Amino acid sequence: MSDKKTSNQSRYQRSNELLEKALRVIPLGSQTFSKSKTQYPEGASPFFIKRGKGSRVWDVDGNEYIDFVNALASVTLGYNDPDVNKAVTDQLEEGVIFTLPHPIEVEVAEKIVEMVPCAEMVRFGKNGSDATAGAVRLARAYTGRDHVLVCGYHGWQDWFIGSTLRNKGVPQCVRDLVHSFEYNNIDSARDLFKKYKDGVAAVILEPMNVTFPKPGFLEELKELTHQNGALLVFDETITGFRFSNGGAQEFFNVTPDLATFGKGLANGFPVSAVVGSEKIMRLMEEIFFSFTFGGETLSLAAANATLKKLQTEPVIKTISKNGKYFLEKMNQVINQSEMGDIFSTSGHPSWPFLILKDAKDYTQWELKTFFLQEIFKRGIITLGSHNMSYSHSVSDIDTAIGVYDIVLKLMKSAILEKNLTNQIHCKMLEPLFKIR
Repeated sequence: MSDKKTSNQSRYQRSNELLEKALRVIPLGSQTFSKSKTQYPEGASPFFIKRGKGSRVWDVDGNEYIDFVNALASVTLGYNDPDVNKAVTDQLEEGVIFTLPHPIEVEVAEKIVEMVPCAEMVRFGKNGSDATAGAVRLARAYTGRDHVLVCGYHGWQDWFIGSTLRNKGVPQCVRDLVHSFEYNNIDSARDLFKKYKDGVAAVILEPMNVTFPKPGFLEELKELTHQNGALLVFDETITGFRFSNGGAQEFFNVTPDLATFGKGLANGFPVSAVVGSEKIMRLMEEIFFSFTFGGETLSLAAANATLKKLQTEPVIKTISKNGKYFLEKMNQVINQSEMGDIFSTSGHPSWPFLILKDAKDYTQWELKTFFLQEIFKRGIITLGSHNMSYSHSVSDIDTAIGVYDIVLKLMKSAILEKNLTNQIHCKMLEPLFKIR
């Protein structure tokens, strides 16, 4: 066994022990696919985080990291935000859930209506998947149609996941009702409308993920959708309260019929929302969209504190400014290291991506394994996207850029010397289901 492999095992000893225990009782060893060993190379990764504060987290072995994953983009203010924590602990004194609704349900709904352009009424869920499934059910009920056009990732439930490669267990009749179109390609959506004529209930998409919309794309898609009697739904699970206080719909000035929110709505506490015009949302009284924990007060208190902070502090401005700085510096590193054939950047400044592709002699999976191995041991956590939070400082970004500069140079040398795989001291990542 090499000294480097032994060093990796020592650095992540407690993580590896916990993973071994977890795999006996939890499929994949994690409750969330994107936090599992499918994404993190075994032998060179932390697998369990013990605590977080601001932009930093500490794994169970005591290693410190600057975290750019931020709980899959759900933490927008930073870990353990004091204002959110206080709101939650104050609410805990009153109670968590009751026989009847708590007034905070009304307060948070009113706050969302105040902030989000399309929101006239609000219903809460717990996960983004709850909200997207609720929006699709609502659109089907409102239009009396069954087919749905999708673009992006919209959660784990049958109606959507049946259209992906992870469709095992989803009936064919359900899979046949959902159809994917290409982002920034209006003709791909137009072709599906022609094919299914008057059968499309809704178009649901992430208004942006990796790339910006082409000029007029979102506007043209809205017009096309309405011309065909369908509803336009923006899945703002990530873009909401990140691109602007009113979400991507405010940022791009395109108002959908319905929108869904989650993740950053409560700085990591579990709550989501379906919002939209009153004439459509009133139909929520006739469809079934109901949760025992839909009005759970701790998450709503966290949402209330998060939304108030968005309105009173320069959260969005700071996140965007720092994201632009990251993209500028990262592009400099890529150019100076002459690694532009492998690395590139993309995305909105609040959600920038570092994209990696195949090299001449190595697959992107080999390259990514090496990359992650090297950045993890230098105290940076990312899987490619950089989900900026209010707590990230310029110093944090400079530290990350310094690490990337070192690692890209190491990778370039290993590629030129054709010994990159010999320098990988962990289990190689394998091709897997892509969420986006």
